[in-house]
Amino acid sequence: MLLDTPVRLGVQIAPQHVTYPQIRDAVLRLEEMGVDILFNWDHFFPLSGDPEGLHFESWTMLAAWAEQTERVEFGALVNCNSYRNPDLQADMARTIDHISARGGEGRFIFATGSGWFERDYTEYGYEFGTAGSRLNDLADGLARIEERWQKLNPAPTREIPVMIGGKGEQKTLRLVARHADIWHSFVAAEELPHKLEVVERWAEKEQRDLSRLVVSNELHRRSQDDADELYAAGTRLFTLNFSGPDYDYEIVRSWLRWRDAKNG
Repeated sequence: MLLDTPVRLGVQIAPQHVTYPQIRDAVLRLEEMGVDILFNWDHFFPLSGDPEGLHFESWTMLAAWAEQTERVEFGALVNCNSYRNPDLQADMARTIDHISARGGEGRFIFATGSGWFERDYTEYGYEFGTAGSRLNDLADGLARIEERWQKLNPAPTREIPVMIGGKGEQKTLRLVARHADIWHSFVAAEELPHKLEVVERWAEKEQRDLSRLVVSNELHRRSQDDADELYAAGTRLFTLNFSGPDYDYEIVRSWLRWRDAKNG
């Protein structure tokens, strides 16, 4: 089912407890180091540490990264479908795609999910609903986003890659089969074969070819032995959480060396 693609390393710069100049400098340094993808996250408050600490919004930051960077792909890990009208999300993604293009294709990845952090909803005035209702909204939103991309003038510079996070077998993995180019999860290596079988069954129902689906997973609190097992199970995109203000670039270097060894 899966195409054997090169290993890529994505680094998620946590937009919390740091100033924006610190984030800007981290983006520059990580691109120079050779990271493949840069991510932030789509929340309005810190997810750890002081809940009232420094924090910045995702999409405005991504537009700045589109202009600042030259090579890396980038996106949110992941966007929350609930916070913005789907057609607006499509237009924002298309615009950032164009900003990031350097005489060719853009570099934006539309990574999205149904949302989970209740404080974001309650303090910003969104209806929290239930896990099921938020997934239903995501299904409706993805269809509208893909339709809007076909109508925008100018069109996106490329077919913007869609990345979907989650592992639920009845709804989330069906959305992966229907829409995703990249599937992101935190599942262990021993779980991956079963989850991929579920995705493949849904793909047959959706009549969609997933031979180019990229499997993504998280490196946080995992060893290189764990990463080797995930690689053997089909994972090719590995994401690393990167938190400041005391950024540890040596951890990134070690994972870049591991990536390069895997790619021979």
